[in-house]
Amino acid sequence: MKDLNGVAAIVTGGGSGMGAVMAETLAKAGAKVAIWDMNTKSANNIDGLAVECDVTSEASVLSALDISQKAHGIARILINCAGILRAERIVGREAPASLENFTEVINVNLIGTFNTMRLAATAMSKLEPITQSGERGVIINAASIAAFEGQIGQAAYSASKAGIVGMILPAARELAGFGIRVMAIAPGAVATPMIGEISQEIQDSIAASIPFPKRMAKPEEFAELALHIVHNEMLNGEVIRLDGAARLAAK
Repeated sequence: MKDLNGVAAIVTGGGSGMGAVMAETLAKAGAKVAIWDMNTKSANNIDGLAVECDVTSEASVLSALDISQKAHGIARILINCAGILRAERIVGREAPASLENFTEVINVNLIGTFNTMRLAATAMSKLEPITQSGERGVIINAASIAAFEGQIGQAAYSASKAGIVGMILPAARELAGFGIRVMAIAPGAVATPMIGEISQEIQDSIAASIPFPKRMAKPEEFAELALHIVHNEMLNGEVIRLDGAARLAAK
């Protein structure tokens, strides 16, 4: 999908961090962008659409789809950036890990991704193809290198992102019949507000452990890679790591 002028796109979690930069990048490429987020007040002004949406709720996503489609038409691009992080040891000093926290992370990161993917893909499948190959659209899900090397305290987050990784190939194989590609990007540490919640000492330690470049990824680098995936029709059914060759240690 080379020409994005006027193409409708949806970015979940687009109110801040990687999602906000992703929305800006798509808008600059000419796409009509709908930002779905629980906090639409933080959505950047990209001359797009901000829709309050709980990705874990079928009713909320259907409502967001309806609002977005009335404004921009059916989306050919869905980029799932919505996600949360809850760090907690399975066996804590005073009590076991909270089942409520684990469930919340799985619901937002994994079930939320599947929920938006299934509903957006259903609408996308009814569009006319726009390339000689018959492409109708593309879905890109944000995973994490924690899906492969989860650290101590990351059981919930790693499980949620591993689930996203596990969905990519079967989803790509199934949706291929509709000309819809499915990909994932697995970033390492990215300089976003979520990372800003940890101490500078730990941030410096993370950066020092990355072979090259010795820094955290920029949200713009995630967005640039996602945009290339949108443009490159042969990228399908794969997870791309964006981590500077980093491999997470146990802790």
